Amino acid sequence: MAVGAVGAVLALADSGSPLRGPFALFFLLAAPAAAIAAVLRGLDLFARVLTSVAGAVVVDMLVAQGMLGVHRWSVDGGIIVVAAISCLIPIPVSVRHMRGRTTTDKGV
Repeated sequence: MAVGAVGAVLALADSGSPLRGPFALFFLLAAPAAAIAAVLRGLDLFARVLTSVAGAVVVDMLVAQGMLGVHRWSVDGGIIVVAAISCLIPIPVSVRHMRGRTTTDKGV
């Protein structure tokens, strides 16, 4: 994830580094894949990796299609939107997990 974070920072800072492109692409694939993999805890390893990478490609393609559809394409905007979606993906699972932790045992 550190490589992905460096790629996002290099892309947002408009750096002239030759590592900007590969690291930014790694971020665009790794961030949504990690978020989706965190949600899919019930699957075995191969199924989780395959599903999370496919989901990451879908997220990236939907962001690109949306930005092109509204004529607002930008590299910075794409990275910000993918990062925001990647942060929002695990929220329902964490809320459900937090709700399951509260107990209402009155007999104890």
